[in-house]
Amino acid sequence: MRLSILHTTTYRFDAPAAYGLQQLRLTPKSHNGQNVVEWEMRVDGAKVETAFMDQNQNRVSLVSLDPDAHEVRLVCEGVVETDDIAGVIGKHGGFAPLWYFQRSTELTQAGNRVRALVAGLAEEQAEDVARLHALSARILEAVPYEIGRTGAETSAEDAIAEGAGVCQDHTHIFLSAARALGHPARYVSGYLMMNDRVHQDASHAWAEAHVSGLGWVGFDVSNGISPDPRYVRVATGLDYAEAAPISGLHYGAEGEAMAVDIQVAQQ
Repeated sequence: MRLSILHTTTYRFDAPAAYGLQQLRLTPKSHNGQNVVEWEMRVDGAKVETAFMDQNQNRVSLVSLDPDAHEVRLVCEGVVETDDIAGVIGKHGGFAPLWYFQRSTELTQAGNRVRALVAGLAEEQAEDVARLHALSARILEAVPYEIGRTGAETSAEDAIAEGAGVCQDHTHIFLSAARALGHPARYVSGYLMMNDRVHQDASHAWAEAHVSGLGWVGFDVSNGISPDPRYVRVATGLDYAEAAPISGLHYGAEGEAMAVDIQVAQQ
């Protein structure tokens, strides 16, 4: 499948920021099942200071805001070809060792609620992939998809307690539970071509767990499937904080407003 992507993020300030620095993880890479044909990033109201690969082999651009900018616009545009690999990315590679992805974070710490979700799974499903799909189904049943109930700082335990969440929450719960089952697991941020619309107001998130004999395998809890050719991987990490498309800080800005428009369509 050949996917065309246009991702625009606009910040507007009533008064310009005195200083601002942002990390952008907005550049996908070619790998098993995904070939980046072309990709361009444009920045207005800011400048790219440097670019580097982080510990997860994400391509990161470090951007400083212009001191007199009332508006900052980040535009990413490109074409990515994808294949159907049933969500199997394959063997582990990169700077971070495999054991790194068994670590808990504040967003993925397993408590009593996560442990209750995984209770009995090992006995019910002897095969790893089937067990992880069963886990995904349990999470979606316990935490139906609903916007507006959680935020960027909501942990896996808190999302279960809330009883509702979005793809970020589903992914954090899956990571916490998969690690409790003994699987290294990581957060994936990227794009998903929707069947009913082109325009979206946020990127998508899903999980990958490492399975013996297969390597990394993707699980999209929110949609109850493993990623197919409609998915484009951009960044990975221990949780959202390590794979966020945009993160950073600024000082002095007043009245900040942010707008995101993402268009994903099949060419």
